Amino acid sequence: MDPEVDLQQADDSPPAETTGPPPRMTRQQILTLISMASVNFSSMICYSILGPFFPNEAEKKGASQTVIGLIFGCYAVCNLIGSLIMGRYIVQIGAKFMLVAGLFVSSGCTIVFGLLNRVPAGAAFISLCFIVRSVDAFGFAAAMTSTFAMTGKIFPNNVATVLGSLEVFTGLGLILGPPLGGLLYQSFGYEVPFLLLGCLLLIMVPFNIYVLPSIEAEPSKDSFFPLLTKGKIILICCVIFTLSAGLGFLDATLSLFAMEKFNLSPGYVGLILLGLSLPYCLASPLIGYITDKYPSTRRWFMVSGGTATAFGFFMLGPVPFLHIQSQLWLVVFMLGVIGFSLGMTAIPTFPEIITCAYEQGYEEGLSTLGMVSGLFGAFWSSGMFYGPVVGGLITQHLNFEWAAAVQGGMPLLGAFLLAVYYLCHPQQQQQSVRKDSRATDESTPLLTE
Repeated sequence: MDPEVDLQQADDSPPAETTGPPPRMTRQQILTLISMASVNFSSMICYSILGPFFPNEAEKKGASQTVIGLIFGCYAVCNLIGSLIMGRYIVQIGAKFMLVAGLFVSSGCTIVFGLLNRVPAGAAFISLCFIVRSVDAFGFAAAMTSTFAMTGKIFPNNVATVLGSLEVFTGLGLILGPPLGGLLYQSFGYEVPFLLLGCLLLIMVPFNIYVLPSIEAEPSKDSFFPLLTKGKIILICCVIFTLSAGLGFLDATLSLFAMEKFNLSPGYVGLILLGLSLPYCLASPLIGYITDKYPSTRRWFMVSGGTATAFGFFMLGPVPFLHIQSQLWLVVFMLGVIGFSLGMTAIPTFPEIITCAYEQGYEEGLSTLGMVSGLFGAFWSSGMFYGPVVGGLITQHLNFEWAAAVQGGMPLLGAFLLAVYYLCHPQQQQQSVRKDSRATDESTPLLTE
């Protein structure tokens, strides 16, 4: 079987409107889905293991809350730069090579990060944390940019459905990472979580070399900048920013808050984080299916999801002026609200930006998908930098409750501005969505043969 032939057929064939059952996916197409799912799962489980114990370990090594936030934040800055570069040159580098190389770099950095406890406390430890996390971020950016672009290329009529399904594995990585990392840290110390999961990521490298198809495409002369001249795209990117800022804030601050407020061990903190990742894991495929079947719902999912996210952050502390006592069950419940609303808001954003790009005359191909993927990754990474750094500063100088409330104001503002835009452009938005998704119905196969 020639995977390039399969992909060419999938890309060029018009959507079939049939009354019979949709064609079955080929073996290569199924293996591609498995491959991308493995990338999402293994990458996110390695990323998420830090939350329950690293802030506490870094404090022992002389890092302040602000420095811990910067360590988390530098990952996001390098991810931002890497996403823009990889998205722009994905065709020249090659989507498959970019993904495999990114996995290899990320696995090596995860293993090295597990050895940093042997470094003396103080400047040496902090400097190496910054260096290793920065290099790891470039590897992660390469893998994720390639994954998003390949998804859009191979599944052009079902982007949200496939992304939502893949986000199940992202959610599983987020679910298993914190409790597994916390329990391994409690049982075996600092090194074992990183060494074990870094080796798991390394195993994914030969697997993906074998199963991933090669995608041939012509470079495009288009750039990111015309996309950023459109109000709708800017507002959607701001929504992406607010969501990732919230997650970055929780990564850097929630574990210390839970340990101090409720006297919990790192293992139990990992279990608390299930309240965030499990609802997101369950919501993503459902939201993806609905927004592909009914594209006009994307905008209101983003608006209502942003509003619900804001409510979750306001009540997470809760915000001090409400005079509600903080309780463990309330924290877990609000994390669940944030997780579900994150799925409502995040899943529709990528296909919506793709729609906007095609409306602006961008060529339908891997080059445009790479740029959209890079743009998505850049704004996501910007939020992941802002959240830990600013959240860490507010937490250090005020408290977690006020920091969470400030964080909640951002998705509320983003949802409000997006709602105003959609209310002012109802017909234009509706027509463009219908035009882009005229063939996206229940009978459209994920891939046509």
